[in-house]
Amino acid sequence: MTGFLDGAAATGAGLLGGIYLAFSVAVLPALRRRPAAEAVAVMRGVNRAIVNPLFGTLFAGTAPLACAVTVAGVLDGQPLRIAGGVAVLAGFVVIAAVNIPLNNALERDGDWVAFAPRWSAANHLRGAVSTLGVALLLL
Repeated sequence: MTGFLDGAAATGAGLLGGIYLAFSVAVLPALRRRPAAEAVAVMRGVNRAIVNPLFGTLFAGTAPLACAVTVAGVLDGQPLRIAGGVAVLAGFVVIAAVNIPLNNALERDGDWVAFAPRWSAANHLRGAVSTLGVALLLL
């Protein structure tokens, strides 16, 4: 059970981290090269498209797995498991605290200049903590 939890949480976090990496290295740089109105339209479309059953399952499934790994790490006295689970969960905190509110503001206001730098920084951070979580869970 423990191996499954670690592996499942690491797999989910790794897949999510890959999505965040793709945004950091390809999507966001491409959008920065477009006029603001066009970038807003594309990002709004991406925000709508990402709400789908496959991503929803991955996203909604990884957080509880990370919680379970963290609790198991506490119960078993395994600091690396705790740190790995917490790192994965930190990515969800960034999403809830920064990315989603910025997505909502972009939908309302369409202000690319206010959106892009903060969203990009938060995206890099959630990618980094997801990757750190994977690494810690695989040690």
